[in-house]
Amino acid sequence: MNKMTKIAISIVLTFCASSAFACDYPATPKDLPNGAVASKDEMLEGVKVIAAYQEVMATYLSCIESEEIVAIQALGDDEEAKEQRETMFEKKYNAAVDEQTRTVEQFNAEIRAFKAR
Repeated sequence: MNKMTKIAISIVLTFCASSAFACDYPATPKDLPNGAVASKDEMLEGVKVIAAYQEVMATYLSCIESEEIVAIQALGDDEEAKEQRETMFEKKYNAAVDEQTRTVEQFNAEIRAFKAR
């Protein structure tokens, strides 16, 4: 079993298991193929890994949104605490989206390098 397949399986298993845990931050895929030297099959495996990562990240974002709604409701009428909590949530959410965007953009650069060969 090659490295990319192992990574893809790990990400899918993480996705499946995520419903059993409380909003675990997904690991960023490592060892994505280098478009300058990778085979077509390796690049296709990379696409699968990125797609699985995006699914896991979407699940994570949905999870933290749900947790945030419950937490905000639990604060009752404490507007200052709600505002602080919302600010922290926005930072957490945006950081996750930024990391996902960087990861996908990096892989897209590898796709462009692969196509340029």
